[in-house]
Amino acid sequence: FMGGSLGSVEGEKIVRAVDRAMEKHQGLIIVSASGGARMQESTFSLMQMAKTSAALKKMDKAKLPFISVLTDPTMGGVSASFAFLGDIIMAEPGALVGFAGQRVIKQTIGADLPEGFQRAEFLLEKGSIDMVVNRNDMKKTLSDLLTMFYRTTNASQLLGLRFFLILLQERE
Repeated sequence: FMGGSLGSVEGEKIVRAVDRAMEKHQGLIIVSASGGARMQESTFSLMQMAKTSAALKKMDKAKLPFISVLTDPTMGGVSASFAFLGDIIMAEPGALVGFAGQRVIKQTIGADLPEGFQRAEFLLEKGSIDMVVNRNDMKKTLSDLLTMFYRTTNASQLLGLRFFLILLQERE
């Protein structure tokens, strides 16, 4: 079991979603759940971090919103690239979010980690994410955010402003 991971196919799907959003002048919501990048693909997997980040930069320049939703877990190359590039970054309560695992970090720095380290609430407290939202409240929260973007968008953008959802959950 690979745990969901970012490989060349997933990277391409994200880039296509960004391209489609830009063509239609729409925003984008990505819900992430990943164990990291697929190291079995070697540099092809690592390149997805740059590829997805570059695509989202084009979206940013076009002033189109990107909302990133982090679920448990969102780790490795996913968190090091597109998952933390959202205009709004939200996570589910208790979601494990980070780059390297706690054991690796602890061994590297040679010290104990704070309670709740790499959990959504800790990241919210430290300012790394914007909000923690229970899955039951996610639909309303996203709707409220979309309404906010809708109201703050100029008239020419309002005509084509729609959002679509791409799920990156590769669970059994």
